[in-house]
Amino acid sequence: MTAIRSVVLGCGSYLPERILTNAELAAKVATSDEWIVQRTGIRERHIAAQGEFTSHLAIKAARAALAHAGVDAQSIDLIVLATSTPDNTFPATAVSVQNALDIHHGAAFDLQAVCTGFIYALASADNFLRSGAFKRALVIGAETFSRILDWNDRGTCVLFGDGAGAIVLDAQPQSGTTPERGVLSTHLRSDGRHKSKLYVDGGPSSSQTVGHLRMEGREVFKHAVGMITDVIVDAFKANGITADDIDWFEPHQANKRIIDASAHKLHIAPQKVVLTVDRHGNTSAASIPLALAVASADGRLKKGDLVLLEAMGGGFTWGSALLRW
Repeated sequence: MTAIRSVVLGCGSYLPERILTNAELAAKVATSDEWIVQRTGIRERHIAAQGEFTSHLAIKAARAALAHAGVDAQSIDLIVLATSTPDNTFPATAVSVQNALDIHHGAAFDLQAVCTGFIYALASADNFLRSGAFKRALVIGAETFSRILDWNDRGTCVLFGDGAGAIVLDAQPQSGTTPERGVLSTHLRSDGRHKSKLYVDGGPSSSQTVGHLRMEGREVFKHAVGMITDVIVDAFKANGITADDIDWFEPHQANKRIIDASAHKLHIAPQKVVLTVDRHGNTSAASIPLALAVASADGRLKKGDLVLLEAMGGGFTWGSALLRW
């Protein structure tokens, strides 16, 4: 039986030039390199320059993905950009990317699911492609979280960084069996009862300000492993596989302790886990495509590999995706 699958043609990323180390943060707030590394695994993060917007990061990541895929921007008819830090309240940052790429057809929109944004964007693009509505998509995660941090709050300012990652998805006929390439399944969840545990205390309607990120770290950690496990088990069941079958586990890069605990609970071998949190910090919706780009560039991620993605973010939102590269 022939089915349309969304196949990854290429990936790309961009990180701002400015690197902020733990030592620099320790000079500004009551923390230390040892404290940050022990609790999060983070050693440094990238910070966007003044005048460098989320769209600028996204455009550079998109161009890198197009070059890696070997396709022309004019072949793209859908752009889905996951971000919690758009350039403007409106229009969508995605249309700025579309215009910069000189694309004047198709559709472009932003999607907001915080750190789970890339999984939600991937699921959305996949459904559009499989329906036949569009043929080729750019799926982007881009963030400038440095703009919404309270730099006096040591519990949050040490965690986040800026960056962007992108993939090119192509609608291709496949046999419909698991060994074929493409997005195999996506699994999305949310529960608004947990809003107060991770949110930004501002917005156009509520305060007419951008606001700052606020987080109950212990509460987030307490829920994270269970929620992540839930959607990964769903992915395994939907595709008739186990942890032994996957080649790479590419989780949202929020905290090394959460990643390690999730992998252990799911019996995923440590050598299958892709980690970039030490170099990037938590880049929210950008973290998964950034990790994909790193693993692709260093040769670990190869055509035909079975890749498991997962994320959890404010709201709470959480989700997983299984794809064959």
